[in-house]
Amino acid sequence: MNREIFRIAIPNIISSITVPLMGIFSTAIAGHAGDSAATIGALAIGVSIFNFIYWNCSFIRMGTSGMTAQAFGAGDFRTTTAMLVRAVGISAVLGVAMLLLQYPLGELSLWMMNGSQMVSDYFYARIWAVPAGIMLFGLNGWFTGMQNAVIPMCTSIFINILHVLLSLWFVFGYDMGIVGIAYASVVAQWSGMLLSLALLLIYFRGTLQRVDIAQVLDMRELKEFFAVNGDIIVRTFCIVAVYTFFTAASARMESDIVLAVNTMLLQLFTLFSYMNDGFAYAAEALTGRFIGAKDESSLRHCIKLCVVWSLGTAFVAIALYVGWWENLIGMFVGDKTQLPQILDVARQYIGWVIAIPMAAALPFLMDGIMVGATLTRILRNSMLLSTAAYFAIYYALQPIIGNDALWLAFTAYMALRGVAQYFMSSRLGMVYAKSR
Repeated sequence: MNREIFRIAIPNIISSITVPLMGIFSTAIAGHAGDSAATIGALAIGVSIFNFIYWNCSFIRMGTSGMTAQAFGAGDFRTTTAMLVRAVGISAVLGVAMLLLQYPLGELSLWMMNGSQMVSDYFYARIWAVPAGIMLFGLNGWFTGMQNAVIPMCTSIFINILHVLLSLWFVFGYDMGIVGIAYASVVAQWSGMLLSLALLLIYFRGTLQRVDIAQVLDMRELKEFFAVNGDIIVRTFCIVAVYTFFTAASARMESDIVLAVNTMLLQLFTLFSYMNDGFAYAAEALTGRFIGAKDESSLRHCIKLCVVWSLGTAFVAIALYVGWWENLIGMFVGDKTQLPQILDVARQYIGWVIAIPMAAALPFLMDGIMVGATLTRILRNSMLLSTAAYFAIYYALQPIIGNDALWLAFTAYMALRGVAQYFMSSRLGMVYAKSR
């Protein structure tokens, strides 16, 4: 079972960790291009806008993976093929819609986030990467459901290496500022999507069945698909609201330094979250597979081992933050004259980033289990509860403890997600019942 877990988890950890690493490199590049605090802050706001877009479309990956994994476990390859066509088709429609709505979407986002002209330029350049990014959600969800984590890993590594290289070239070679980082994302995302399609045709030729349009458009299956994804959309909207509000609240603090520090510390937390997501993806894929195969014994064994590995990842992250947080913060800052002031502010809040991995490890894993079991209503309801707690804590305590209220609310939000899912699923009894 450990081999099965790591066969999926390790490629996902490698591919997932490239995402925050790309964010770290992008932040560092921005920090070396002009005024460090102002440029990092502008990039943070621009990235948070696209996180809002992407995360609200990520339901395609999660909805596709759980249902595909259950069909895979049952050996139903006609359904897995239909799921692929359905996911890619819906992704393409969403991508085109984002391009058509880019102006009202952009202006509303800039107004809500108090974005500068620098943020506006970044948005209208990077928006052209969105269709490729959404289609990659559909493809990666299908690969996960088919128990293949290697193709998403190869694609992610390719995209992020290309993004960093192009960002360096555009920013420093052509003096394009953070707009160069945006255009690097456009080229990298479309290149990665084409690579993913090529690998799909190479490695799944023997598995893909003749496309049955009647099954793809079957109303019963579409109803199930959209019911699952409807719950995930609500859940994802809550996550996006939390993260976007985190950046917006940081932007309204007393100085650009606090915004920059919150951004950098959140990047450090994101590094852990993507490491932990590898085991969440493994739990997601294997939970769906064992439910489809009606193998309760393997399901229980898998979940127990995933808990152990998720907690182990949290301890590694805590050790990393305790020992090297100053070095990690220093990587972001190009203007070394600002570094002492930034470190002084970061020192006030670094304890939160050290504490959060223990609060978030099991909630991330529970997300994967619920997606694999397609118990998405529990996923939705637990997220609504924890999001309400997040905003209540922040607004109650912010006038008293300032920026600490934001970090306390974020930590409580993470912990409550997992606790709520555990009890809402009758201590996982509803998950195990589906495998009988």
